[in-house]
Formats: sequence, C-alpha cells, structure tokens
Amino acid sequence: MKKAISSVLSLILGIGLLAGCSSNDTASSQNDTKASKQVELKIFIGQPRFKKQYETYFDQFVKKEKQDKNIDVKIKLELPNVNQASQLLKTRLASGDSPDIFSLHAINDIPLFNKAGYLEDLSKEPFVDKIYDTVKPAVTTTDGKVVAVPLETLQWGYLYNKKIFNDLGLKLPQTMTEMKETIKVLKQHNVTPFLLTYKDAYIPQLFLPLTVGGDSSTTTPDFIKEMNAGKGSFKEVKDLFNIMDLVNANGTTRAFENGQDQGASDFANGKAAMWVQGPWMADSIVSANKDFEFGVAPLPINDDPKATLLNLSTSTSLAVSKMSKNKAIAKDLINYILDDKDSSNFYKSLGFNAVSKVHTFEPYPWLKESSEYVSQGKAYQDPAIPSAVKDESQKLFQSYLAGDASKADVIKGLDRAWDTFNKNNK
Repeated sequence: MKKAISSVLSLILGIGLLAGCSSNDTASSQNDTKASKQVELKIFIGQPRFKKQYETYFDQFVKKEKQDKNIDVKIKLELPNVNQASQLLKTRLASGDSPDIFSLHAINDIPLFNKAGYLEDLSKEPFVDKIYDTVKPAVTTTDGKVVAVPLETLQWGYLYNKKIFNDLGLKLPQTMTEMKETIKVLKQHNVTPFLLTYKDAYIPQLFLPLTVGGDSSTTTPDFIKEMNAGKGSFKEVKDLFNIMDLVNANGTTRAFENGQDQGASDFANGKAAMWVQGPWMADSIVSANKDFEFGVAPLPINDDPKATLLNLSTSTSLAVSKMSKNKAIAKDLINYILDDKDSSNFYKSLGFNAVSKVHTFEPYPWLKESSEYVSQGKAYQDPAIPSAVKDESQKLFQSYLAGDASKADVIKGLDRAWDTFNKNNK
C-alpha cells in the first residue's frame, strides 16, 4: 500500500515538474521573442559644425529602428576636425579599424576607396531609385555600382555680403580687372574686401579647384588628362596664383589665427565684403546673425569672363564600410538618409541642396542664386583632382601665403604629389 501511494506521489510530482518546466520554457521563449537585439553603429563624419543636425536625425533613426524592427541601436558618432578627418579616416581604414558608416568626398575619394575594397555595394538599396539622375553618377563607380548616398551637392565660388554690395551700388565682378575695381571702391568706403581664414588648411586649398576648374573650362581643357598620364604640370595653370595673391593682399589681418568658425561669425557681422568659401558654412553664418543676407558668386581668375564660373560638385556622401559587422543596420540608416517623410527637413536643416525626388523643401535664397548660374551654363563640374594632391596643396598654399614658399616650390610640390598618386595607382 505504502509503495502504491509513493508511486502515485512520484507520478504527481513528475507531472508537476514537467508542467513547471513547460511553463518556464514557454515564458522563456516569450521573453526571447520580446527581447530586442542590441547593436552599436560607428559613424564617422568630418563635419563637426553639423553636430546638432546629425545627432537629431540619428536619434530619429534609433527610434524608428526600435519601432519597426525591435532593434536597439546605439550610435557612436565621431565628428573629427575638418583638418584631420581625411587622414584619420584613411589611417583607420588601412589599419582595419573601420567605422560602419563614414563620409567621403564623392568625386575625389570614391575611385580610390573603391579600388582599395573599402566600399560596400549599395546598388540594390531602396534609396538608389530616389536620387536625381543628375546626381547619381557622382556616387557610382566606373563599373556601375552605387556605393554612397549623396549629402552635399554644391555650387560655390565665393560668398559676398549683399548689404554692402547693395549699399555701394556694386555689381558682381566678372573679370579680374572688375574685381580690382570692386576692391578699390570697397577700400574707398573703409570696407575690407576679403575675409582671410587660413587657420583651417582646407580654406586656402579652395583656390586649387577654383583655378583649375576655370582654366580647364577654357584654356587648358586637357589638364586633368595630361596630369593623370604623367605628362602635365601645374605650370600650365597660369591663373593659379593671380587671384590668390589679389585676395591675400586685400584681406583681414591675423589670417592664420582665424579658421572657419571665427570666419563665419566675422563675415556675418560685416568684417569683410567677400569670403572665398562655400555655402556649406551657411548654417554657421546664419547662426551668428539671423538677419544677415549673403550671396554666392563665381570667382574671377583672369580677364576672360568665360572662365568666371561656379564650381558644381557632389562632395560629402555617406558610405557603408565593407568591413562593417553590422551591414544590415548600417544599410537601414543609409536608406533613412533619403526617407520619404523625414529627409526633407534633415537636408533643409543642413542647408544642403535637394538631391532626391523625396525632397520638397523650399531652397534657401543663396541656393536659388547659385542654381541660377548653373541653369545658365555658368558652372563646371568639380575637377577630379586626387585627394592626395589636395591634401598636399593645403600645406603648400599655407606656406606660400605665409611667405615661406615660392611659386616654384608650390608647383614642384603639386606636380610631385600627382606623380606619386599616379605611381601608387597603376
């Protein structure tokens, strides 16, 4: 009898234990279903002045990814100084310490980075069909792969203070002679013609694409081709120093103590009438003086008005690293950059041009003005100068403007940098 009771109790306990295990397994399974995946996404963008805009938009992405896919994304955003970003990124990529997403210059960097195997093919992603046909080639490799989403499309030359020009009845100069006359009038009215900001090395470098672009559109159409073939020289760019010297001789003091941030504030507060700079500084300028009105105009480089053109380019773009361990999430963010609902406000907050069919925002006045030049054919495609040459020009131009290097030194240094680029990319 005792044995029978014991057997029954054992059976009951066994059933209870099994039921408990089954219940626990079910609960565990339900918890596993509800548990969200956690991912850290490393993003590298060399535009610290847009910190607020990027953080705001990426926060929106984090919420959307959680809501749509139950994925907890932690964004690790790196916004290096503009003078260090390019070299720092190249070092990181070469060492295998790659961000998941990084910014690059579409025209200058995509050919190199693609050849090195750093860029993930994004051709089948939904955002691709949203890009304007006029913009898409800039983020497409020679073998037809789309490898980045474009952020900035730019029309630039120099910025000018509209109030100063209007008050003095000045017309925008179309030749060097007219620019010299404009400078003369400005000085007669105690207005400093140009704002000089050489602390950030990329700013003196702007003279390189401006002069090469203008000359290549008129007097030296085969310059880039000849340089890539190892047969050319910067001696052929006869206007390389003319406008640089004119600007430098008629600008603000303490040029090497001021960079883009101080420059934006000074320009917005009327310290000079013109600034050889691009509309990418619009947000900083308007933040310094919300009532300030500026325009974008082509910079004369000689006395041929046909060479006075705007630089038209697709520059800052976002790519996914081929080394990323979180490609699916990285691609989700890349697609969100051109989100049907949220992208317009994002691009407008950055002060960028529309690059996609989803962009419906009203462009800022300076973008309207520069777009008008493009529609009139007064622009050239940003010359394909290797980034290594541009990097070298930063140091060379700073030295030249400081009086520490001659014109011959600059030409020799630029030619050598391009030759080295050719040898490294055979």
